Formats: sequence, C-alpha cells, structure tokens
Amino acid sequence: MGGFSSEYEISLKSGQVVYDTLDKLKYNAYRIHIFKEKWVFVNDLNEEFQIDKNDFSILVNETRITFDCVFNAIHGSPGEDGFMQGYFELLQIPHTSCGMYQAALTFNKRDCLSALKPYGIKTAESFFVNLGDTINEDAIVAKVGLPCFVKANRAGSSFGITKVYKKDELQHALDVAFKEDDEVIIEAFLDGTEVSVGVINYKGETKVLPITEIVSDNDFFDYKAKYLGESQEITPARIDNDKAEKVRVVAKKVYEVLKLEGFSRSEYIFKDGEPHLLEVNTVPGLTAASILPQQAAEAGISLNELFENAIESSLK
Repeated sequence: MGGFSSEYEISLKSGQVVYDTLDKLKYNAYRIHIFKEKWVFVNDLNEEFQIDKNDFSILVNETRITFDCVFNAIHGSPGEDGFMQGYFELLQIPHTSCGMYQAALTFNKRDCLSALKPYGIKTAESFFVNLGDTINEDAIVAKVGLPCFVKANRAGSSFGITKVYKKDELQHALDVAFKEDDEVIIEAFLDGTEVSVGVINYKGETKVLPITEIVSDNDFFDYKAKYLGESQEITPARIDNDKAEKVRVVAKKVYEVLKLEGFSRSEYIFKDGEPHLLEVNTVPGLTAASILPQQAAEAGISLNELFENAIESSLK
C-alpha cells in the first residue's frame, strides 16, 4: 500500500481494509508501505522495518521473513502502472494484480483506448497534448467540441481533471493536468448515463459484477464525488436490460482482449444507447466507500471471499 502519486492516501485505506478483512488464522498478513523515500513493514505498534529490495524480505527481531504472495493495493504509480508488477515478476513472487505490460497499458489512458479501438470498443473523440507542445486551442475545440474534459493521461482518482466550458479556460486546465503528468488527453464531453463495471477473475472464470450507476452531485465524477460522499453510486444501475447487457459484453471483452487478471473496474458513458469506454482501472479502490466492494456485495461475494479469491488465484 502507499505509492508515489496523489492517490497514496486512498491506497493506505484500501490496504488497511484488506489487512483488517483477511482471516488471521489462514494468513499471516504484513502491511508494507511503499514510498519513494522508504519501503517498510509497519507492524501493529506502528514500528517500521526496512524492506530488503534485493529479495523483498524483511528482518524482524533477527528473523528473515519472505512472502508467498503480494496483495497489491497501490493505486497509481508504482502499483498500477507496471513497475511493481515487473519487480515481483523478476523475483518470481506471485501478486494479485495483472501483468506488467497490462498494467502499463491500462494506466496510460490514450494508449489503452488506442489499443482497444480496433476491437470495436467505442470511446469519446480525443486530442493528445504533451508538455512543451504548442497549444492550438482552435484545433482542440474543432476536434472535441465544448464542453470537454482535460485529463492527466496517467493519473487516477480524478486527479488532474478539469471540465472546460470555454476556449479561454483550456490553458488553466492544461496547467492543472500537467501537474500530475507530462501527457494530457482532452476528450469530448459525453452527455449520458455513467456506469462503472467491475470484472474479476473469480474461481478461474471471468466474472462481470453487477453494474453501478454513478450520479455525481458535482459537475462530474471528481475526487470529492468518489471519496467524500458527493455522489450517488447505485448498484444495480437503473438502466434497461438491453443497455445492461451491452455494457456487460463490452466490459468482459475489454478484460479478455487486454488479457487482464485479478481485479478491474472500467467506466462507461452511454451515448446514443451505446457504452463508450472512459478508462480501465486495474487496482480499483477497496475502501468501504469504493465501488468494486459494493458490486461484489450485490453479487453475494463478501469482502473476505473477494480478497481470498485474489490471493488463491495468484498462488495458482
């Protein structure tokens, strides 16, 4: 848990939920905090023990401890963008998230959408900008229209996102996004019902969880809506069977085309009755307020079953 990005606080909460939920008679769980300045095991007395990065082991009271499996609860970098996956794969330590390439691809919004387009996955019209590019505001508006969304390409939890209504607001929105990443994606505003769909590997099969409808009290599903209760998350979603089936099929296809493993949660907006993909999360939130645990509960899967399944699947 932890991480290098603005999402570290949410990750610490997710990791704590996993730690508190796991059956202590079945698993010896260790809270490992991963930060730029330190990698440490934090015990129940809040004492810290250094991680040996050579083999991801810890020395506690002169006993060397190694791990059978890593439960990855790091949102953002380095847990959701492929770095930790590559590290654990080199050390041959099983982990609960998808592979290194899949993590890197899905964390890069524009590369992920580009990879899925040939498979008929619908997305919003988009425009890409890198830090240092000359900004042609007229060209941006001509392609994506107004209002539009300016997003940091590689960030989560709605950090670095602004909804832009006027052309002269674009530069400020880009400045906000560039604080999170040096790549930005600008997307057309899709006016329709927004839904979130969890897809997991459950007992060896791809399982699509009940769909959640997102109704933000704010202008869009931003950080406050996600984590501070300023939204309604309605599971199951209030959409007709035709739409529900369409988005289930697309979400399962996305999971399988990308060869994902473990947890995933993808976001869609319906335009003209068709689901348009916004993004794919491979380390979704696992806090009490998070969407995936809500969906699992609706499917009759407890938090304990959800987490145990992830561990058992990775150990296989």
